[in-house]
Amino acid sequence: MAQYWTLKEKAGDCLLFYRMGDFFELFFDDAKAAASTLDIALTSRGEYDGAPVAMCGVPVHAAESYLARLIRAGHRVAIAEQIETPAEAKARGGSKALVARAIVRFVTAGTLTEESLLEGRSANRLAALAEIGSEGDVAIAAADISTGRFEVVAVRRDAVDAELARLAPSELLVSEGAGDVPDWSVRQVVRRPASDFASGPGQKRLEAMFAVQTLDGFGNFTRGEMAAMGAIAAYLDHVATGQPIFLQPPVRHQSGDRMAIDAATRESLELVRTMTGARDGSLLGTIDRTVTAAGARLLADDLASPLTDKGAILDRLDLVDALARDALWRGELRAGLRALPDAGRALGRLVAGRGGPRDLAQLRDALGGARLLRERLARRADLPPLLARLLPGLDGHGALVDELSRALIETPPVDAAQGGYVAEGYDAALDALRETARDGRKAIAVLEAGYRDRTGIVSLKIRHNGVLGYHVEVPAKHADALMLPESGFTHRQTLAGVVRFNSSDLHEAASRVTQAGVHALAAEAAHLETLTEQATQRREAIAASCDVLARIDVAAALADHAMSHNWCRPDIADEPCLDVAGGRHPVVEAALARSGERFVPNDVSLSPDDRLWLVTGPNMGGKSTFLRQNALIVVLAQAGGFVPAASVKLGLVDRLFSRVGASDNLARGRSTFMVEMVETAAILAQATPQSFVILDEVGRGTSTYDGLALAWSVVEAVHEVNKCRCLFATHYHELTRLAETLDALSLHHVRAREWQGDLVLLHELADGPADRSYGLAVARLAGVPAGVVKRAEAVLAKLEAGREATGGLAAGLDDLPLFAATLAAAPAAAKDALREALAAIDPDALAPRDALEALYTLKRLMTDAP
Repeated sequence: MAQYWTLKEKAGDCLLFYRMGDFFELFFDDAKAAASTLDIALTSRGEYDGAPVAMCGVPVHAAESYLARLIRAGHRVAIAEQIETPAEAKARGGSKALVARAIVRFVTAGTLTEESLLEGRSANRLAALAEIGSEGDVAIAAADISTGRFEVVAVRRDAVDAELARLAPSELLVSEGAGDVPDWSVRQVVRRPASDFASGPGQKRLEAMFAVQTLDGFGNFTRGEMAAMGAIAAYLDHVATGQPIFLQPPVRHQSGDRMAIDAATRESLELVRTMTGARDGSLLGTIDRTVTAAGARLLADDLASPLTDKGAILDRLDLVDALARDALWRGELRAGLRALPDAGRALGRLVAGRGGPRDLAQLRDALGGARLLRERLARRADLPPLLARLLPGLDGHGALVDELSRALIETPPVDAAQGGYVAEGYDAALDALRETARDGRKAIAVLEAGYRDRTGIVSLKIRHNGVLGYHVEVPAKHADALMLPESGFTHRQTLAGVVRFNSSDLHEAASRVTQAGVHALAAEAAHLETLTEQATQRREAIAASCDVLARIDVAAALADHAMSHNWCRPDIADEPCLDVAGGRHPVVEAALARSGERFVPNDVSLSPDDRLWLVTGPNMGGKSTFLRQNALIVVLAQAGGFVPAASVKLGLVDRLFSRVGASDNLARGRSTFMVEMVETAAILAQATPQSFVILDEVGRGTSTYDGLALAWSVVEAVHEVNKCRCLFATHYHELTRLAETLDALSLHHVRAREWQGDLVLLHELADGPADRSYGLAVARLAGVPAGVVKRAEAVLAKLEAGREATGGLAAGLDDLPLFAATLAAAPAAAKDALREALAAIDPDALAPRDALEALYTLKRLMTDAP
């Protein structure tokens, strides 16, 4: 227990896997938590402080499957291994000496490298958030140690949520001194000592990690960025307990390099995951035709991070375009890529000391395939510029590939412990040892035949196990003949049905086999270590080659999907516009195709003079689909892919916003309407003239008059203040009056017809406002009882009669002053000195003396207030 508690203190809030023989045991509260999560038996053993010790365990050989379940459930695990054998412990401290144990590794959601614990087609990121008060920005560093990718970006405080939504880290590191962490979409938040987030020590940790004297060669990092990256390095050193971790040099991003997409918009558009968290049914799941795991991960990153640099977008489009126009070339590339293993993650395991001969074979096969791919591509004279720049990244691995090809068998085992992975002919001495072992086994087989002849016991066998080694085994009824001194056999063990013996000549032959086998295993292990070192010395070049292969895979996959679904190349314009002819929703179209139905395409044309479309029409008519499909077209185009339309012309979008549908968030005390208003407020505060916004049914979550007033004001604000491209769908027909006063607003509707009492939804967009909402017809379609619908018709007739008599909801709206005039005429808010002083205080930037002075100032202002 003393040893256990010492290790448990080091494990902290992690579950402690305590190695005892062939099991990892858990005790006390750890056992209770693990037993509940894993649905395994909870037992007890002995007593501690007068109470039974709760206990459960998992077999060492099956530990990975249990670890996967614990990690998915949000736990972190510390693994305490036996670091000496019982014999070594006895020699050290006598017969009662305890076997020494130590924590050799922490297993956490963001630091996984094992193939069985990772999702092959998804990145697995560890992120750290650092805030330096004097700089005003928040730095976020993210690392995927399974592939070595390392990036950092500084963003405004109000953009942290969007950046974390883009990264979707499995684990987020924050300082113990930081405030409450908002409800971000992060699997696990881990608080670390504030010293881990100090920029000075962080810089030194990074310089040591990358073996450089300065980080200037990687970029000009701010203190906040250095602090975030340093926190990543400190945590990796902690969880790896001193073992190396693979990280590529950090890449510094600018916050404006990519389209800003907040968490609510990502969820609404279901870019890489559906609202239920599934990959299937998302944009990514629908269009992903990549043939490598690395390509799938890169495609997900592209969709999550559309570019805002026109040149970079055109480079990607040129590559997709070239592959789209040449089906034969595209097919050859995809066939070659399909055969390549996931070398990036194999390299990560090798660098971390968790790799084996199978990982070296994956490097051999992937880099060998890359060499062949490079040779085929080099023969083409018309390579797109991006591909021409990428190709040199596949060079330089010939010597390593040749060495691994000579050294390893075709399909090495995952576990190196049993040997047998070094190819014949690579090492003559190893071959001789193997021949000795084979000859010894032949000699043992000859001995067995001789013993049978000499004793007359046809059931006599020579067997082997880990305790006795090689031994003679006979049925118990024949044992007496071998017990005689003149038999030449020595009794070793008696079991229920058999008796086991040894002999001098068997011992001699067995010794030759065993010694040769031990030496052969040692020789193979030495070769494995040397080959691993040779591979890891080229880690950065290998990782770069893996990135090139992934980019080619993504381009070929996008081209293949575009050609089979009749997608077009978008035209990237310099002015803010969105002209789409025959646009389609890729996910909805795919779902309809599975049932044999056809998607109805629609056009949109937004320009500076017609940038706000007000779309009316019935529920289920396709308004939300129309809004979303255009947002997805923007994402696909700026990610560098073809788009589902006949033609598209797009002016670059800096920020994308979607407020389509809403659900409550009771955990944060927000109703559906509150969620709607929070999302709308974010759009009005952040959208710029270069942004694209889709808004659906703003104001429907409250009373009719409140909702109409809010929707009316939001439309005016988007038109007059934000001046962005916007599609605004609504059931408030009163809003159509705004077309008379807002120059850049135009009216459109989704078409529907009633035929013989049934509602026919045409899913077509037409100019002008809808004639009515068809709400009762939709209710009838939904199966609302006929009596209820008939009663609703009567109530509606009464309401419409009353509206006609009083002028309706819109009566008096025509006399409202314009939005801009309303703002100009609004009286300035009375200044509140106390509130202004309080708002100006940045607690994170205050020294103790400054904080005390600020408190005195606030007290004085409160005393002087009227």
